[in-house]
Amino acid sequence: MSGDGSGRRRHVHILGHLVCIVGSPAVLTALYYVAPLDHGFNDLSFGALLGGLVLFGALVVWQASAISRSEYPRLRAVEALATAVPLFLLLFSASYVLLSIGNPQSFSEPLDRTGALYFTVTVFATVGFGDIVPTTPTGRVLTTLQMVADLVVVGIVAKVLFGAVRIGLTRRPGKYEQ
Repeated sequence: MSGDGSGRRRHVHILGHLVCIVGSPAVLTALYYVAPLDHGFNDLSFGALLGGLVLFGALVVWQASAISRSEYPRLRAVEALATAVPLFLLLFSASYVLLSIGNPQSFSEPLDRTGALYFTVTVFATVGFGDIVPTTPTGRVLTTLQMVADLVVVGIVAKVLFGAVRIGLTRRPGKYEQ
């Protein structure tokens, strides 16, 4: 390490990224558990889901730009994923909670927040254990929307973020990279 403080600055910078990588999902999950999700799924809820997905897309675009300019693009990409993916999953999970509250027969069992989050992650991971399934047309449409959006997230978003990492790395030739 040099005596000019650059080593310390680098460690502080890396620590900041690590705090965001752990903190973002924790804060988003905490907000999900305290959000007022006590009304049923309606047009306003669907609009909020679509608005949240637009916000998610804007976040990914902004994150890609930040990654390509970052001193540590790989860490910045992990930070972006640690924020964007939980946001994406929690948007659908909240929608499933609202749908289940408005019509408990929408799924094979009524969903609370934890059950909805579990269902969302099993759909995202394409595991589909079959223990919770959508049983109404609205539930099936919403789940289908998530499956299509999952493919977009896994394919396009990952390509965009990792492309931004590549750009960021080429902008800093020979520099030590984390």
